[in-house]
Amino acid sequence: MDLDQLPDHIVYSKNVIEFVTVAAETCLFLEHATDFSREDFVVKSVKLFPLLYLKASLIDIPASVFDKGAERFVTEEDYLFVREQVEQLLGADDSYLEVFHPDMSLSDTPIAAFVSENIADIYQELKDFAANFQLGEVDIMNDALVVCLEAFGQHWGQKLLNAMRALHALRFSDGFGVEEADEKEASAKKIDRNSFLNFLHDDEEDEFGNIL
Repeated sequence: MDLDQLPDHIVYSKNVIEFVTVAAETCLFLEHATDFSREDFVVKSVKLFPLLYLKASLIDIPASVFDKGAERFVTEEDYLFVREQVEQLLGADDSYLEVFHPDMSLSDTPIAAFVSENIADIYQELKDFAANFQLGEVDIMNDALVVCLEAFGQHWGQKLLNAMRALHALRFSDGFGVEEADEKEASAKKIDRNSFLNFLHDDEEDEFGNIL
């Protein structure tokens, strides 16, 4: 259906539909993070996350319909699954120094934060929003949008920017992609050497002239 043919409600507006689309893509991407190499995950992240921030920032928060907010769907297991996937991919680069932590002004030492934890927090908000939106009930969709956008202003928007800052630094660091390329080259050499040894082995004959 064309956007012009959708009902006249904010949940069907162009900006909201585009935000829903990017939110769903982000959730799918994070749920399958380990399908990507470390390099590909970082490259896709620094392209997708700015778009997510932009789409969320373009929407005016509507008035709530209900008092209870929106239903939560993401379990602790879901949260940990996403966090651990990202942590596994980034390794030592998962941690970074936090600049905007509320306790930063009170601390004499840098405060460490983790990209994986930020991303899992963002995933939780987006997945709950998308799950409510899929129900197709306008009032529920409206309040899910309210909850998600309010949370964007309160915490996950900042966490998204923090994760983007750390990922940007990693993406454009001097050694980015070099280690992975070296590993691929080493793996290719190992395969070639094994193939050569197997070839020699196949050509060996025993004392009776039979190929060993």
